[in-house]
Amino acid sequence: MIKKESRNEMRMIRHARIRKQIIGTKDIPRLNVYRSNKNIYVQLIDDENGVTLASASVKGKNIEAATKVGESIAKEAKKLKISKVVFDRSGYLYHGRVKAVADAARENGLEF
Repeated sequence: MIKKESRNEMRMIRHARIRKQIIGTKDIPRLNVYRSNKNIYVQLIDDENGVTLASASVKGKNIEAATKVGESIAKEAKKLKISKVVFDRSGYLYHGRVKAVADAARENGLEF
């Protein structure tokens, strides 16, 4: 019998493969997206020092909630004088809520 990996296990494999190439610094942090069934979370991470510079989250599982998170993380980045980031989609497809976060962050001044 063939054992099929779960979707989350496959996502974790994709995430590990992507993370080999993506590194956040203090000047250009990593914009990490995590989506659960009910909420969406975003962090700006400095991987060199192992520090989270800013974070934002919202309760809601629709695209409007994801857009609000993208706007709020862009505002937090402006406060920290950060204009460029490296986008880390965490193994999720660039589609739906993940894309809405990225688009909202770009519209509010983040470059990636």
